[in-house]
Amino acid sequence: MGAQLRVYRRRMRSVKATKKITKAMELISASRIVKAQQRVAASTPYANELTRAVSAVATFSSTVHPLTTPSENPKRAAVLIITADRGMAGAYSNNAIKEGEQLAALLKERGLAVKSYLVGRKAVGYYRFRNREISGQWTGFSDNPTYEDAREVADALIAAFVLDAQTDVSGVDEIHVIYTEFKSMLTQNAMAKRMLPLEVVESETPAPVGLLPMYEFEPNAGVVLDALLPRYIQARVFNAMLQSAASEHAARRRAMKSATDNADDLIKSLTRLANAARQAEITQEISEIVGGADALASASSGSE
Repeated sequence: MGAQLRVYRRRMRSVKATKKITKAMELISASRIVKAQQRVAASTPYANELTRAVSAVATFSSTVHPLTTPSENPKRAAVLIITADRGMAGAYSNNAIKEGEQLAALLKERGLAVKSYLVGRKAVGYYRFRNREISGQWTGFSDNPTYEDAREVADALIAAFVLDAQTDVSGVDEIHVIYTEFKSMLTQNAMAKRMLPLEVVESETPAPVGLLPMYEFEPNAGVVLDALLPRYIQARVFNAMLQSAASEHAARRRAMKSATDNADDLIKSLTRLANAARQAEITQEISEIVGGADALASASSGSE
């Protein structure tokens, strides 16, 4: 019986040590998510206004630009998947990877070859384990991305897009991004969006009423697009990274809180079992003492 009690106590110590770790990670994520939300709120208006500026140039000019005109015979598509560098965030990374798998299946149905660009060790590990080709990978900044990180990723995507996909195997005709949109502390959704060729969808913006404004582009619309589109891609990639970082912290906080609560429940259950084992041990000891006393009493009366 004593051995069983030692087993319960050893498990309780192990669970309590794990609880300290999960509680600490929950508090760390809770402290970081506020800053991550602020960065998302600060970057989103800039990305939206830049999108509107590019949309204006693409809509109100007759310039045929390779970054806004779909290819007549597309061959390859680049898919950027943004995941976490670390685990313990529930299904956060798995949801993004699953969304990427679904998008890749749709692109292959259209006859396009998929070139994967990965952000985060979880996506890199997933693709390496399955021996899949990786066209570009970046790790080490998933929970706190900077604009320089986004620029490096965006430049690699743009470099692949401007190549002629018909003659160069490194070139792509489309660029898609998979990221996790931060809705609230409880809701984060994996999203798939096409960034290039440019498709403008602004459902939350009401349709203009009356005459549309006239635009003049200096020196010309093509030069303006050349200057705006790289900034557009960089801003969109950066915003996607910030959204994913906030979602990662929220998912990790929720997962660690659940783990801490489960540890509490397990400790209570083990405490009850340990108390029962201890009570049974005490009862056995009392029975042995009483039995020994009765034996001594019987021996003493027999000798008389």
